[in-house]
Amino acid sequence: MDVRDPADLAELLKATAAAVLAEHGLDTSALPQTVLVERPRNPEHGDYASNLALQLAKKVGVNPRELAGWLAAALTKADGIASAEVAGPGFINLRLETSAQAQIVNSVIDAGDHFGHSDLLAGQKINLEFVSANPTGPIHIGGTRWAAVGDALGRLLTTQGADVVREYYFNDHGAQIDRFANSLIAAAKGEPTPADGYAGSYITDIAAHVLEKAPDALSLPIPRCGRRSARSVST
Repeated sequence: MDVRDPADLAELLKATAAAVLAEHGLDTSALPQTVLVERPRNPEHGDYASNLALQLAKKVGVNPRELAGWLAAALTKADGIASAEVAGPGFINLRLETSAQAQIVNSVIDAGDHFGHSDLLAGQKINLEFVSANPTGPIHIGGTRWAAVGDALGRLLTTQGADVVREYYFNDHGAQIDRFANSLIAAAKGEPTPADGYAGSYITDIAAHVLEKAPDALSLPIPRCGRRSARSVST
């Protein structure tokens, strides 16, 4: 098996573990559905690491370090693996051969913009709501931050095959909008803010902007929002 990315390495680990368990007469059904392969925090510990032996040890009744030793010995015979070492209570640290590392670079180049894409979430529909700022107040840096985070998350989920709907919830109906409108009207008339209204310089700024664009705004009928439901915009 070519070790071209962490997914390939995880499959190699799983296949190797199945063979090792069978060789020692142990239950291969104990293998987890997904084998985790991670980059060590300390590069001196290798290119990748796995806790597979720790996951399996209790299920098959073998000391985790002993089991890790069996796995490491088998992994060193695999193409692309330069070394496999047991660390700590039963971690396996792996180092790739230079040729295997070059294959990873080639796979990145070959995949281009689709590198990292998969069908892991294919068939799943995900509704992702983010920002949804309260319309009765100015948006702040926190809201703009979530715009970036939410959009990035939506893109990541899409690359994994999910059908993603991005939703911005506009809560622009109801009693709070009536209070907001009353606050703007009071500011436009130069009157004090209503007791249950919204205060702040942004209210005065909005009122002034409205009057600048529509000088007769105060003479227009004012609709009331009542208890109508809010709405959202999805993409």
